[in-house]
Amino acid sequence: MPLVIIFGLVTLLCVFALVRSLKEKNFLGVLFAFGTVAVFGWFTVMTVIEHGYPVAH
Repeated sequence: MPLVIIFGLVTLLCVFALVRSLKEKNFLGVLFAFGTVAVFGWFTVMTVIEHGYPVAH
């Protein structure tokens, strides 16, 4: 299921962005990166729970 892979990659990239923003003390970047991690991380976890990986028919 490509949706889970895409959501997972976006979540990982945003985690790296969150860490980088924290190091640079960029608080607006922290806010947006945290929000993105929260939303896409939630979508990733719930998609895996609901549909499984790999997809079970």
